[in-house]
Amino acid sequence: MAEQIPDKLFCLLGINIGGDLGALTIYKNKRGKLVWFPKSPPLKPPSPKQSVERNRFRLAALCWKSITPTQREQYNLAARRSSLTMTGYNLHLHFRITRDEARKTTIARQTNTVLV
Repeated sequence: MAEQIPDKLFCLLGINIGGDLGALTIYKNKRGKLVWFPKSPPLKPPSPKQSVERNRFRLAALCWKSITPTQREQYNLAARRSSLTMTGYNLHLHFRITRDEARKTTIARQTNTVLV
């Protein structure tokens, strides 16, 4: 059963909360109130397309783990210098998944970093 909890405390703290948090799913209803309810397990297995997408993200995350700390710092630096609202990890995942070499080269040039 869903439960509505006042979100004034979260607003005061500047926190925008939503999604899965532990065993709970949280979202805002049409009136802007937070609704919390127990997370529901999936009713059927993932589709073949979902499995392919999950595998792409898994491989991109493994690639992040395989690069050196210096290379990781270059991605973090590029994200900060370009004022992107993402971390170096997110930037790396984006480039691994989209294979957008032109944008990667542009960001590396504009931020004076080396992105492998």
